[in-house]
Amino acid sequence: MSDTPFGFGLPPEEPENGDEGKKKDPTEGGQSAGGMGNPFGFGPGAGGDNPFAAMFGSMNPNDLGAAFQQLGQMLSYEGGPVNWDMAKQIARQTVSQGTPDGTKDASVGPSERTAVDEALRLADLWLDGVTSMPSGSVSTVAWSRAEWVEATLPAWQQLVDPVAERVGLAMGDVLPEEMQAMAGPLIGMMRSMGGAMFGQQIGQAVGTLAGEVVGSTDIGLPLGPAGKAALLPLNVERFGKDLSVPQDEVRLYLALREAAHQRLFAHVPWLRSHLFGAVEAYARGIKVDTSKLEDVVGQFDPSQPEQLQDALQQGMFQPEDTPEQKASLARLETALALVEGWVDAVVHEAAKSRLTSSDALRETMRRRRASGGPAEQTFATLIGLQLRPRRLRDAARLWASLTDARGLEGRDALWAHPDMLPTAHDLDDPDGFVHHEQADFSELDKMLGEAAKGSGKDKPKAPEADAGDQGESKGDDEDGKGGPDQ
Repeated sequence: MSDTPFGFGLPPEEPENGDEGKKKDPTEGGQSAGGMGNPFGFGPGAGGDNPFAAMFGSMNPNDLGAAFQQLGQMLSYEGGPVNWDMAKQIARQTVSQGTPDGTKDASVGPSERTAVDEALRLADLWLDGVTSMPSGSVSTVAWSRAEWVEATLPAWQQLVDPVAERVGLAMGDVLPEEMQAMAGPLIGMMRSMGGAMFGQQIGQAVGTLAGEVVGSTDIGLPLGPAGKAALLPLNVERFGKDLSVPQDEVRLYLALREAAHQRLFAHVPWLRSHLFGAVEAYARGIKVDTSKLEDVVGQFDPSQPEQLQDALQQGMFQPEDTPEQKASLARLETALALVEGWVDAVVHEAAKSRLTSSDALRETMRRRRASGGPAEQTFATLIGLQLRPRRLRDAARLWASLTDARGLEGRDALWAHPDMLPTAHDLDDPDGFVHHEQADFSELDKMLGEAAKGSGKDKPKAPEADAGDQGESKGDDEDGKGGPDQ
């Protein structure tokens, strides 16, 4: 990611003629040889009394029209908390620039599409023997980075909007009530620009992440359309570049992970809403650093909108130090760990006897998920949350032990309801969870049947109440857990 990832000037589209993208002659456009001269020709240097330099910084004159157009979009935006049109535009521009190693995005060719389709279909066949869940892939697709951006923006909108909404409300709340009526136009302008700033940052982060991901489920959440298993051939190649592993094995291993995620999200109908709801619940407990926002409001200068940008970039979010917020974070981290741990366990079981490098690929993926990339750090700043399974290894061991103790069906049956899943406490004591007295679901069915018939004077307690009590106790168990990956 660049040092100034959220600047106002839109990066230029990647030129079709490579020579057009090279540095211009020092005499062209009024720039010095270093490219940092006066961008507008108003005398020497880019600073001084030039009012445009403060707003736009050093900029090629060819980009001036785009910069003013972007400023107009900021001031005129009247939509939700994030300007998603701008986010999409910035993301696609970021993708067109390529990754720091010089890899440029490219359309997926027929041979690459065929290779991805075959890998995903073979992966589904291998998974049939290691999980009781049937295939969750309705179709397979090979995406370019730009296509990944288009396909995943709706999911990012669902993740980010709750936090951005809090910032928009906070912008009006920081002023005294008696001043809010008089400052109405200013507040409206700031909210419009705040939506644009969020759009810029989200677009930059999504565009950068598009250069890192290998499929649609890399962060443990289903970002793409339901039932569509996807790989990005260009990023798959980059993933295996320095691993000394045959490319076919790399592709197959990543296809196994993508196909396993698809099965889980397709056949556990409550899981998607559970995860996204957990993110939203955590976001509701985030408070905005009003002191920082008050400083921005008090010194706001419409000619220097980068003040809002800097505040957002540095992060204004602080998790509330309450038992409810800690429990919310623990539940989210545990849920992410359980998803990734289940995928890790079933993929390892499917690959260990078929791919000679499966152990090395497994460890590489575990470390990648534990450390995250620069774009994930950006999202941590934006929404105050790192979407990483901190206890992936613990969860994977637990799922493997459950397989040995209860078989495939017994293990996968735990996904029938969130209250049946292991908790953070169970990750601390996996043997205790695996070998404790298993729930007798035949008795539960019997109780439900008796309740429906109304038989007996002393009717059993309603199962719904039991489930609710159980859920509350599990929330307490998880409070404060979710330590770092071990």
